[in-house]
Amino acid sequence: MKAKITLAKEFKIGEIDKRIYGSFVEHLGRAVYGGIYEPDHPTADEDGFRGDVIDLVKELNVPIVRYPGGNFVSGYNWEDGVGPVESRPKRLDLAWGTTEPNTFGTNEFMKWCKKADTECMMAVNLGTRGPDEARNLVEYVNHKGGSAWSDMRIAHGYKEPWNVKLWCLGNEMDGRWQMGAKTAEEYGRTALEASKLMKWTDDSIETVLCGSSSRNSPTFGEWEATSLDIAYDSVDYVSLHQYYGNHDDDTQSFLALTLELDEFIHSVLCVCDYIKAKKRTKKTINLSFDEWNVWYHSNNAPYEKWSVAPPRLEDIYNFEDALLVGSMMITLLRHCDRIKIACLAQLVNVIAPIFTQTGGGIFKQTTYYPFEHLSNFGRGVALNPIISCPKYDCKAFTDVPYLESIATLDEEKEEMTLFIVNKSLDDEVVLDISLLDLEDYNPFEFISMDGYGAKDENGIDNPFVKPHKNEIPQSDGKNITALLKPFSWNVIRMRKY
Repeated sequence: MKAKITLAKEFKIGEIDKRIYGSFVEHLGRAVYGGIYEPDHPTADEDGFRGDVIDLVKELNVPIVRYPGGNFVSGYNWEDGVGPVESRPKRLDLAWGTTEPNTFGTNEFMKWCKKADTECMMAVNLGTRGPDEARNLVEYVNHKGGSAWSDMRIAHGYKEPWNVKLWCLGNEMDGRWQMGAKTAEEYGRTALEASKLMKWTDDSIETVLCGSSSRNSPTFGEWEATSLDIAYDSVDYVSLHQYYGNHDDDTQSFLALTLELDEFIHSVLCVCDYIKAKKRTKKTINLSFDEWNVWYHSNNAPYEKWSVAPPRLEDIYNFEDALLVGSMMITLLRHCDRIKIACLAQLVNVIAPIFTQTGGGIFKQTTYYPFEHLSNFGRGVALNPIISCPKYDCKAFTDVPYLESIATLDEEKEEMTLFIVNKSLDDEVVLDISLLDLEDYNPFEFISMDGYGAKDENGIDNPFVKPHKNEIPQSDGKNITALLKPFSWNVIRMRKY
């Protein structure tokens, strides 16, 4: 199979906000207890944080981590998770049917963020609580001192404020499964007042309005329009959530789901811009895709109700999952002019790229690698590659391009990277890359993941699905020729010289 990609500086989509490479840690399953926090683990530090987890998080280069939920936050009393640990109450978490010991809370997470070289994207409870508790948390976390809540933080041993800049106004508030679920009108009013009070407390913060819980939600579209119409003047972003699964065991339809993802993003942008036009304002609302991933392997796994941190949603990812994760990230970057924040959900153990054994080892899931490559090499600006390649039809879609691709250009480092997924199960691709006004860029590294079966997966004792380096593609200064293996993830790095 032959294909061509044409690149030029003029094909710029927009600046890539580093926060597009964010992730998510919820009080769910072993994400916190047994994940980032395990005091008895051999690698644990003086704060109980697993050092092996922090090492892998640093390799991923994650700039923000959303916390503490998720469904969990809609019933969470943040005050339960601060102050002396021995005085903290145990609570029933109705979201996930477990018991929350509150051993780990706000200050512990903020300390973990510092050690993991990341920042917090904090969510507030707008389900069972409201604007007053939300602004109190902002005061506790961000105010320097001299007020009740900031002085409480100081009394808890944290003199300097944490200065959290990004705040989620609840979570999936349209969902019937959500504690304190609301209508669009009810949520819009609550979110407006919460954001207003939070920003009056600290005018340097940004807030994220909850969009529909998914594209398939019965509230989709109308929810965004109604709630945003109410809260537009006070909020900065609208959230999107989307998970995919290969429920029909149809690999080619599964890999084509990025067509649906692209349409989802476009639809939400249309609603945002409709409300902008309706209000006759110059303010533009951007997007926070703060939950996205593959999720379907472990939905119905049994667990003991009301236990503490039982294994939940521990998907073990295979190779086709890795290709879709890479393709989803490429799709997000195609909209980086409006998507400024995104969070792979989640970071450790719970539908996550990092998997640990409690008291034991750790391994990188198949999905770890596309995220790692994009987060580390995909900085600067995104360029929209003009792709000419064959297409295929499948059960769910027609005219699906075999190649999914994005290019990123970091002019400060004088580096450019081309990310490509070959979705063909059987055919290799002879790819011609034409550099219109980028002829000074030449390839110096070619990384790929290929040669694996769709269902191949990693484990503690056998983490064999991983990338490898290839021969540097041929280049004549204006054109590069690369051979892409069938069913593969490909990263071609170029440098100006």
